Amino acid sequence: MIKEVNVLSVNISEQKGTIKKPVESIQLRSIGVVGDAHTGNWHRQVSLLAKESIDIFSAAAKREISFGEFAENITTEGIILYQTAPLDKFTFGDLELEVTQIGKTCHGDNCNIFKELGNCVMPKEGIFCRVIKDGDLKAGDILMYHPRVIKTMIITLSDRASKGEYEDKSGPLAEKLCEEFYLSRNRHFKIEKHIIPDREQELSKLLYKAKKEGFDIVFTTGGTGIGPKDITPEVVDKHITKQIPGIMELIRVKYGMNKANALLSRGIAGVMDQTLIYTLPGSPKAVKEYCGEIFKTIEHSLYMLNELDLHA
Repeated sequence: MIKEVNVLSVNISEQKGTIKKPVESIQLRSIGVVGDAHTGNWHRQVSLLAKESIDIFSAAAKREISFGEFAENITTEGIILYQTAPLDKFTFGDLELEVTQIGKTCHGDNCNIFKELGNCVMPKEGIFCRVIKDGDLKAGDILMYHPRVIKTMIITLSDRASKGEYEDKSGPLAEKLCEEFYLSRNRHFKIEKHIIPDREQELSKLLYKAKKEGFDIVFTTGGTGIGPKDITPEVVDKHITKQIPGIMELIRVKYGMNKANALLSRGIAGVMDQTLIYTLPGSPKAVKEYCGEIFKTIEHSLYMLNELDLHA
């Protein structure tokens, strides 16, 4: 999973929208590349572009493209950079860079290479990082690429399913939907599943485990109704540090307009320290409906929890 990425060139420019010139080495600090025009307290401090992308563009343009000509700070070789994802990391010794954005809006007429060729590869295939830990970098160094693994826990609450008397269908469906979503976003992921009876002690034990082991997301299925054994929202609420009420309110209204019984679900959503949690009903149909809405906010929620402001 961890891959080596060769650094072919490190480049700096003093003005935005201009090509960068190769230098012997660069200093990467909390504000970005020292001496570069793009330094600052924002998420696009350091730009990277792969030789793999440059070569394809160079062939189409029918001329050789120099390192730094697309205004990238670091020219690499070894992986397809635009197939990485925000929150992935690159390291070299103590240096640590975190991916924050894939591609960007093209400068158009304000970009030198666009003026010459009428096109640019950086907006589509370049990536941007912020500096997490300081360090220096030079051509010939080897960055280590660490994809962020999204750790997800799926918990089915059902007395019958936990005894093997009933086949759990909602948990496997939630797993399948998560897999499809993560793969569509070029995400690496790990999913852990549990089936437990409707008991507070067992659910709380798993929620503590999720927080302690740094799970990113927890989905529960079952126990959100108004029956005597439906305890999921009450138990989860004890662990939540921040509520996210809007998601479940929207789902109840959206599906309750056509099916009034959907309004009886008491599912909640929130944050347990750094872990997102969503309590879903136990029916496969409801799991699909809920996930369809929840997935729209998952990535942005993860960015917010990791203090990644993509509004800048």
